[in-house]
Amino acid sequence: MDNKDLQRDFHMTGGTGETSYARNSTSQKKASDMTNYITLETLQQLYKETRPKSLGIADLGCASGPNTLSTVQDMIKAVEFAHHREISSEPLPEFSIFLNDLPGNDFNSIFKSLPDFHIELKKDTNNNGDWPSVFISAFPGSFYGRLFPENTIHFIYASYSLHWLSKVPPGLYDEQGKSINKGCVNICSSSPEAVSKAYHSQFKEDFSIFLRCRSIELVAGGRMVLIILGREGHDYVDRGNSFFWELLSRSIADLVAQGETTEEKLDSYDMHFYAPSAAEIEDEVNKEESFELESLEMLEVDKDQKGNVNDTSYGKEVAKTVRAVQESMLVQHFGEEILEKLFDTYGRMVDNELAKEDIRPITFVVVLKRKL
Repeated sequence: MDNKDLQRDFHMTGGTGETSYARNSTSQKKASDMTNYITLETLQQLYKETRPKSLGIADLGCASGPNTLSTVQDMIKAVEFAHHREISSEPLPEFSIFLNDLPGNDFNSIFKSLPDFHIELKKDTNNNGDWPSVFISAFPGSFYGRLFPENTIHFIYASYSLHWLSKVPPGLYDEQGKSINKGCVNICSSSPEAVSKAYHSQFKEDFSIFLRCRSIELVAGGRMVLIILGREGHDYVDRGNSFFWELLSRSIADLVAQGETTEEKLDSYDMHFYAPSAAEIEDEVNKEESFELESLEMLEVDKDQKGNVNDTSYGKEVAKTVRAVQESMLVQHFGEEILEKLFDTYGRMVDNELAKEDIRPITFVVVLKRKL
């Protein structure tokens, strides 16, 4: 699949159905709630320093569902609080909210919920009717390129999006066109070193382009808060994020053994995912030189292995989340008919592995300031 196909076809599952991202993104919401204080304190600090009459905020990789506008609402309330504490004699700033994701994203579901969003926003204000003016627009496109005019954005937020690369890295196939990463959809324990190096190289290229583009679009002193799935230590394979994708590889292999799909299809399915280390993130920030690294924190999101109120196992919940994220690509490659069996198998594999050991995905929260 080439890069154009990826930009066209990759998206979270839209709508509000049983397998939609809107109904299966609670783990992302839980992690963003844990980091919310960093996001909101950074935004308040930026506002106190710049005090713009119109505040430009961009959410890159916004996806769809309730998380998107919930985050926007929290940001507006945080700025309102800072405003009334610091400069209450002046009018509230206008808010320009720029929602970005790839063109296949279900932006319509976001806009359909805007009336309720504005009602809730007015309920939460305590300004004697002085409600903020909020303008929300969509900017479809890859954030591995320019999105906005120069010097127009004050604050950029990207939650669980930058571990998705611009493309599957080159170098995963030999001269005969055969995969050198047989049986794996991403970096796994059996991957040759060339596979890990190819993914790392693609991350470096992409993250550098991302930083360079954002440095043009942000005002001087503007901030970014980036929430990224990552890994602890230098090993490319860990018992965190990469292991969950290894389990997906094993689940597909299980279907191959049952004759539900072919080995060739498994070997030719490659995910454009990379979980960087803290050192790799810091290295690229230092090389690109447009940003000061204000903070980089690591967190592990606690999980309820007993499941939710419907007594669904943790493995099944993970399977629903992964399906909402990967369904658009899996259907293109394998067809829709394998999905139910695939994710039933995957959920059981996750539960089996968690019964043996505690596997904790790593998340980094990165705060960057545009240099003056």
